Amino acid sequence: MTTTMTLGKALNAGLRRAMQDDSRVLVLGEDVGKLGGVFRITDGLQRDFGSARVIDSPLAESAIVGCAIGLALRGFRPVCEIQFDGFVYPAFDQIVSQLAKMRARSGGRVALPIVIRIPVGGGIGAVEHHSESNEAYFAHTAGLRVISCSNPADAYRLLRSAIQSDDPVIFYEPKRRYWDKGAVDLNAHPASLDRAQVLRTGRDLTVVAHGPTVHTALAAADAAAEDGYSVGVVDLRTLAPLDLETLRRCAKHTGRMVVVHEASTFLGIGAEIAAAVTESCFSELRAPVLRVGAYNVPYPPARLEDEFLPGVDRLLDAIDSALSFRGAYA
Repeated sequence: MTTTMTLGKALNAGLRRAMQDDSRVLVLGEDVGKLGGVFRITDGLQRDFGSARVIDSPLAESAIVGCAIGLALRGFRPVCEIQFDGFVYPAFDQIVSQLAKMRARSGGRVALPIVIRIPVGGGIGAVEHHSESNEAYFAHTAGLRVISCSNPADAYRLLRSAIQSDDPVIFYEPKRRYWDKGAVDLNAHPASLDRAQVLRTGRDLTVVAHGPTVHTALAAADAAAEDGYSVGVVDLRTLAPLDLETLRRCAKHTGRMVVVHEASTFLGIGAEIAAAVTESCFSELRAPVLRVGAYNVPYPPARLEDEFLPGVDRLLDAIDSALSFRGAYA
């Protein structure tokens, strides 16, 4: 059955389906029960599944993840909600030192099937700690899967896949896109957790994006088409592991690549993609792999947000630079 719903509603539907299919699936976090979450992603779940399966926690992220680890060790499949991206740091020790390490530490005998849902990025005019893009911390941590959805259909399928996975998953949700609508097939099979998706094929250049910047990339590709350029768009979907096979194929096809994300370009996901693609596709590239992102400063007040975050104009500037590049690569 296919229906139109917002990205937020698709996540709710994915949680509901997972809880219906598997009684071991639990939801815990701050205000996830009676309130339904700060963005109402868990709305109605406590009413329908009870307070033993949708648990309102204290305001303590370290306790949320710590309890989830204990629950997973006893056979449950917890889904944690972190209210805002910048609130995850108190749980950093539990995630990096315990959650990511347990399977390797036990020689593969102990799995921790935990999903940590994190609303990510800016675009809502919030104060500091509410608009972070901290995916590089967790993508750098071996033992974690890191997923970033960008549209309602993927939100539904990827969340179901994440909950079914025996690996711990950091699941990023672009908060500025919670209200974007799209078609969702509620009978679709869960999506792969290690494959990017080519949303648009191009001839001249490939833009790589994830989460909130996928919409930006598609808009920039439309604008470039008005000037006669064919720009492809790849939605990473999975940040760890990276689907380097798809990225290499696109880079070799177009010879030019630009990576865009809301995080700072300094040591961001774009830096890893640029290095990996350049290492394996150097002879096919016609220009350096360029990166577009936020500036390497603390997140600014809301009135400066539009200048801080990468938009269509900044992305188009990078596309123009790559297309006009003449040098040793060309």
